[in-house]
Amino acid sequence: MKGTAAIVGAGIAGLAAARSLTEGGWDVQVLERSSTLSTSGTLIGVWPTAYTALERLGVADRLQSIDITSGTLLRPDGRVLASLTLPQKSHAVSRISINEGLYAGLPEGTVRFGAAVRSPADLPQADVVIAADGVHSSVRAAAFPDARLRDGGTVAFRGVAPVASTGPTETWGRNLIFGRAPFPGGGSNWYAGVRADLAGTRDDDPLAVLQALYRDWHPAVHEVLDSLTPQDIDRRRIEDLAPLKSYVSGNIVLVGDAAHAMSPHLGRGGCESLVDGLALGEALLAAPSVAEGLARYDAERRRPSQKSVLGSRIMARLTNLQSHPWARDTLVAAVGALLARRRPAPSSAGSPGRAAP
Repeated sequence: MKGTAAIVGAGIAGLAAARSLTEGGWDVQVLERSSTLSTSGTLIGVWPTAYTALERLGVADRLQSIDITSGTLLRPDGRVLASLTLPQKSHAVSRISINEGLYAGLPEGTVRFGAAVRSPADLPQADVVIAADGVHSSVRAAAFPDARLRDGGTVAFRGVAPVASTGPTETWGRNLIFGRAPFPGGGSNWYAGVRADLAGTRDDDPLAVLQALYRDWHPAVHEVLDSLTPQDIDRRRIEDLAPLKSYVSGNIVLVGDAAHAMSPHLGRGGCESLVDGLALGEALLAAPSVAEGLARYDAERRRPSQKSVLGSRIMARLTNLQSHPWARDTLVAAVGALLARRRPAPSSAGSPGRAAP
């Protein structure tokens, strides 16, 4: 089936849907309120299903990425809490490069910049309206009046620091986490998760807030903080979306954060957005009608993506809202030790083993 689509938002989900549909012969218009393609955001951990989506969208070989094979959880004093072996085809990719790769494959004029959409009434006539306009989606607010954002109880600080990292680490403390990882092209992607009542306000100097909160943590944390200025730091309150009964209302469909905003604690938001865009395009291209295509997409994507919302919410509670971190740390260390014992021994060719599932 071929048709017309109006997509609100030129982020990962919107551009992935546009790429999939245009390659299938659809007439697509993407409306983006910003004047240019977004250059915000840092690193995305692209898990196997999302990397497969990038391959199917023809973008994977254009990206500058870092293969991720392992990671380490640390205590605030720098001692190892657990070592993790990650799935094959796990990569770290900058959000900007994903957006640029998806955008580069679209026909000229597909994306209209500086086109704010405040409600569906602002949209051109189209067979399908795809709401890819993020956590505070204006299209969702109009078409899904029962949708409800929930305060996640945490504030995320993040950025890219001009210091190198040798591998991904995440440090867990009481109501605080701090992560760093190599950034493609150099430097370190870093993030800090802070319980909201400890994070100050937007009027506070974010660097001063972080330096006070992490003052007793190990040197690798201070190496990052000492390299930053306040202008280098993105600060945002975390919200997630309560589960919806459907991602479809008439000919309007939700993708990405508009459908399933989640906390970043599992690193799944960007991955789910990529898979959404591809799945929606493929469902519409394969279906005999728009209604059936949207129903197929909803059946395929709603429950898996909402499981990621729930898992991220649980992980946020485990890491940032934990009343008894000693119990958490003891359990995590025990599980890490068990997985390490179950890891297969290297083969005679010297290839590394992979942790048992």
